Amino acid sequence: MTYQRKEIIGKATLYLGDCLEVMRTLAPVDQIIADPPYEAALHNARAHQSKLRKDGGPELQEINFEAIDEIRDEYVAAASALCNGWFIAFCTLEGVRPWAEAINASPMKYKRSCVWVKPDSTPQLNGQGPAQGAEAVAVAWNGQGHAKWNAGGKRGVYTHLVNNAERTGKHPTEKPRRLMSEIIADFTMPGQSILDPFMGSGTTGVAAVIAGRAFIGVERNPEYFDLACQRLRDAQRQHDLFLGEAAA
Repeated sequence: MTYQRKEIIGKATLYLGDCLEVMRTLAPVDQIIADPPYEAALHNARAHQSKLRKDGGPELQEINFEAIDEIRDEYVAAASALCNGWFIAFCTLEGVRPWAEAINASPMKYKRSCVWVKPDSTPQLNGQGPAQGAEAVAVAWNGQGHAKWNAGGKRGVYTHLVNNAERTGKHPTEKPRRLMSEIIADFTMPGQSILDPFMGSGTTGVAAVIAGRAFIGVERNPEYFDLACQRLRDAQRQHDLFLGEAAA
C-alpha cells in the first residue's frame, strides 16, 4: 500500500503517506495548489535564527521536514502527469528560478511568479540586514489551449497577514486561510478538483471546502495529518450548516 491512512471528509480525500508514492496512484485532477517545503538555504537560515529574539516574543518554530531541492524535479514530473490546469507552488523569492527551470523542463508551461506580501512577517532577528517581507508563488499552466483564470487583468499580488485570527500556530509554515481562498477563487472553477501533495495542517483543504471544491491532500507527518483532518471536519460542518441555513 502506498499510504498509511486514508480519510474521506465530504468531498475531501486525505492520505497519510509520501506524496510521490501517492501521486502515482491518483487519477488526474484539475489544479495542483501546494505549499512545498522551502529551499535548503532558507531551512538553514531558519535554523540559525533560533533563540535570537530579545523582545520576549515567541521564537520561530523549527522546520521539521526536509527541503524541496532533492525532489523538486521528480515532483514536477509527477505533477505534470496529473494536472489538467494550473500548477501553483509557494517558494522563497530566491526559489523562483529553480522552480521555473524544473517546470520548463517538463510538459508544463511556466507563466510567471506571483507574490504573497506579508505585512507582519518576522523581522530579521539578528539585525544584520532586511527581513524577508514576501514569498513567491510559481505559477504554471498544464491545460489545453490558452490559460484560463477568473481574475481578468488582476496583478499577481496577494497581501495577507501571517498572524491572523484563524491561525492555529501548530505548523511552522502555515498559510493564511484567506490567502488560499483568494487563490482558489482566482484559479479554480466550481466543481473542479484541487490536489495539495504537501498538505501540512490543511489550510488549502479548508479553503477548498469553504469554496465547495473537491480536495485531495497528502501529508506524511502523522501529527500534521491529524490536525488537517480535524480542521477539514470543522470546515465541512460549518459548510454544511451554512448550506442548511441557506436552504431553510
